[in-house]
Order: sequence, then structure tokens, then C-alpha cells
Amino acid sequence: MSVNAGYTKDLSIVVPIYNEEKGIPELVQRLRVAASSITENFELVFVNDGSRDGSLELLRRECSHDDRFFYINLSRNFGHQIAVSAGLDHVKGKATVIIDGDLQDPPELIPEMYAKYREGYEVVYAQRKHREGETLFKKATAKAFYRTMRKITSIDMPLDTGDFRLIDWRIVQCLRDMPEQNKFLRGQIAWMGFRQTGVLFDRDERKYGKTNYPLRKMLGLAIDGITGFSSRPLEWVTKLGALVSLLSFFVIIYALISHFLLDKTVSGWTSVIVSSMFLGGGQLICLGVIGTYISRINKNIVGRPLYLVAETNIAANK
Repeated sequence: MSVNAGYTKDLSIVVPIYNEEKGIPELVQRLRVAASSITENFELVFVNDGSRDGSLELLRRECSHDDRFFYINLSRNFGHQIAVSAGLDHVKGKATVIIDGDLQDPPELIPEMYAKYREGYEVVYAQRKHREGETLFKKATAKAFYRTMRKITSIDMPLDTGDFRLIDWRIVQCLRDMPEQNKFLRGQIAWMGFRQTGVLFDRDERKYGKTNYPLRKMLGLAIDGITGFSSRPLEWVTKLGALVSLLSFFVIIYALISHFLLDKTVSGWTSVIVSSMFLGGGQLICLGVIGTYISRINKNIVGRPLYLVAETNIAANK
């Protein structure tokens, strides 16, 4: 679902929205001020990702007041990465900013990011110095994830960055041409190369509502990132299988020697249970890792569209 046309705007801002009703008025105002400080030839593209509150109605109202504001209402909740991809498919800006709708990423940073872009960088990512309002567990797991990604993949993904970034039109075109169903945008952008730089900022505490990215979704995103850019887990499975086979071989030799040479049959259900559980657990882990990669292959072979649009004002105004 790609839109292959040239850019007509100086700046586009893509904002995925999921149950952000309370924060939308402030979000719109701050984005308008930030974008207007750069250029008047801008657009805001809001993607409603199946919100269950009044977010869609607020977006309709805001977009009716300014012909530079657009909304895309997806037919259901497809997930954050897909919602961002839907917005990127419809932007018309020479430069595009991706920013979440929860106001933890400050819109006021956009002019500084754009200044870096004017220096010749195709990607300007926002790099967190501090993460306010988040638990120690979340901070520790996020830190571990980024460092693990750098160690086990061939991409140089910057540490402590999310999807908040400014990207050039060429990057947008490249993302549109990537067919993966399991999107991991920050990894895809890092994989592309080009000239990239960061801008440091302090991430604010969430002002309204609760996080839409619980541990389950964080783990899912981490799995997509690792399996999408590294085959190391498959290598680890192979090594684990070889190790288990080697240990099993020694246990078999010990059992045969004890029975035929020492005339001492190995007895006891404990050893049987322990070895069975060990082998069974190892096999299940291996099957799980392999199944994850097969699942990715299956999703891409099926070839369903990434998302479906239920309603939008883009066709009427763009």
C-alpha cells in the first residue's frame, strides 16, 4: 500500500495514535508550534490505530480546522510499527518526523533535529539521556536490549533510541520498498546506512493515561528486532543441540560400561527424569526459536496487506 509520488511539502510529521484522547489537544498545539517554527509548508499525519476512546473524533475535529492536518483511521489495531508505516506511505514531505502521540517525546526537539538535517544528515534520531517515570525494570531491559542488538546483529543501531527521528524523503522511499510484515523501523533505518546523527534529550514522564507498550509488546518488538536482523539464535540452537547430543552420548557410554563391564546397572528414576526434562526442555527451546523464524517466513509468503484503512481525509484534501 505504497504511494509513489514526489514530495510537495517541506516537512511531514507522522503521529501514531492509540487511546490518546486526553493528550491530543496539547499534542496538536505543540506540534503546530514546532512545525510552524520551521516552515508553513508542513503537514501533520495522524494514524488512529484502532483506538477505543474518543481519539478518532478529536482527530476528525482537529483536521477539519486546518487543511494541513490529516488523519488515517485503520480498520483495527495493527500495532505501533504498522501504524507508523501507514503514515509513511502517505507523507509528502521532503523531510519526515516520526513521533509518538503520548507526549513523552517532546515536539519542541523537532526544530533542533531539522537543523541537523539541514547540515546534510539523512537521519537524525533522538537519543535519550534520561527516561522519566519508568520503572527500573523497564530501563534495565531497554538498556540490555539495545546492547544485545549491537552485539548479535550486523547493524550499528544507536543506543537508547526509539522511533522518534527525522528522516529524509529517500529513507521514506526505502522503507516503502521493504516488504517485511514484522516491522522494526529503527532497525531497518539503521541497516540502510546513509549519514546519521543523534540529538540528546530527556524523555518526559507520560502525562495522560497509561503506557500502551506493556512488557508483552516490548518482548514482541524485541523478538521482531532480533529475528529480523540476526541469525545468531539459530546458530545458538545448533550449538545447544550439539552440546546436548554430546552430553547424551557420554551418559549412554557410562550406562553401557556400568551394565556390561562393572555389572552395575544404572538405577534410579531421578537420573531418568532429570535427563528427560533436560532433553525435552532443550528440544522445546530449539523448536520455539525455529518456529519464530518460520512464522516470519509464513507471514511474508501469505502476502496480506500491512494494514487496512477504514477512513481518511487524505484523498479529499491531498
